[in-house]
Amino acid sequence: MSLMQTLAQSPATLDDVRSFGVAGLMGAMWLWERRTSRQREQQLDEAHARILADRVGLEQLMSVVRDNAAALTRLSSMQEEVIRRMEARKESES
Repeated sequence: MSLMQTLAQSPATLDDVRSFGVAGLMGAMWLWERRTSRQREQQLDEAHARILADRVGLEQLMSVVRDNAAALTRLSSMQEEVIRRMEARKESES
């Protein structure tokens, strides 16, 4: 929101603003800057909270992927062992 929009929405009339002169304008600009600064800080805080929440979710996902990879590795080695035993048994029968 621009400074002019903020001033236009305020209950003060244009004469009230003019009566303050340059000091009043600078004060209004300072208040406007502080307000937009607070809004930006709130946005940054919300973004930080979302990033931290996403980080926890990603760590859990990575843990599941690691566990699944380990399980598939064990399954593969067990299948290779079964195949070796079947081939050895087949050779011993012949």
